[in-house]
Amino acid sequence: MKSYNFAFFDEGSKREIRRATLKAIALPGYQVPFASREMPIARGWGTGGLQLTLSLVGKDDKIKVIDQGADESVNAVNIKKLIKNTTDVEETEFTEEATLIQSRHRIPEIELREDQILVLQVPIPEPLREIEPSEYITKRLHADKEYSGIWLMLFERIMKHGSMATGADHPVLVNNRYVMAPSPIPRFDNHKLNNSKALILLGAGREKKIYAVPPYTEVQSLAFEDYPFEVENMDDKVCRLCGARGVFMDELIDEETKEKYYQCNDVSYCLQRLNNEIAN
Repeated sequence: MKSYNFAFFDEGSKREIRRATLKAIALPGYQVPFASREMPIARGWGTGGLQLTLSLVGKDDKIKVIDQGADESVNAVNIKKLIKNTTDVEETEFTEEATLIQSRHRIPEIELREDQILVLQVPIPEPLREIEPSEYITKRLHADKEYSGIWLMLFERIMKHGSMATGADHPVLVNNRYVMAPSPIPRFDNHKLNNSKALILLGAGREKKIYAVPPYTEVQSLAFEDYPFEVENMDDKVCRLCGARGVFMDELIDEETKEKYYQCNDVSYCLQRLNNEIAN
């Protein structure tokens, strides 16, 4: 830790990232360009989220890092290691204890509070990228609030699959203004963005963009009146370990019996239920 400034970056770099973050908070859903720094991990492995975390973390913070619901995956462990080695802040696996949460592909099952910040890692921040490769044109489309291309894309999926068929990263409308890519969270998590008590920040290091959903901001998943937005159906699924219902589950196969079973995707949530720390 002595070889680096606190939280890895020099103070000027942290100030620049914070300025971009403040602009993103002031314009919910708007993608703010920033000077993405070189990191000791490859771009595409969470550098955008990590840069946000390192620019915001303080000595009194408690850090939680999640990768697709797990605290002990390779991505989560290595990001935590870098944060710990350059800040010496306390780590936790419990959502309710953390003040700063960095996540890849999930929003925790436990509802976040006003004194917490959630940082989401983003691979592709531009929701229009699938239909328009030009950055100049996508900026103009956002400025004009011209999102017919996204609606056409959703319509084509309905014609082809009978539903919108978006597995993750389903586009959302933020504050009735900007269409935003919520990062590759499952559709099940989209509703957690709406009127969230916590500040939600999204960072894309490779694409050099920061955007935000401030607390108590309206976020609506795009849908047609006759084809409403639907989340993954978890109603009839029960976690084999803790017995939870109504949370996002992983579908697994028993190697011996070859039968399907389900487990909570949010590992720490499941462990807390097993330890009776969360009401059944």
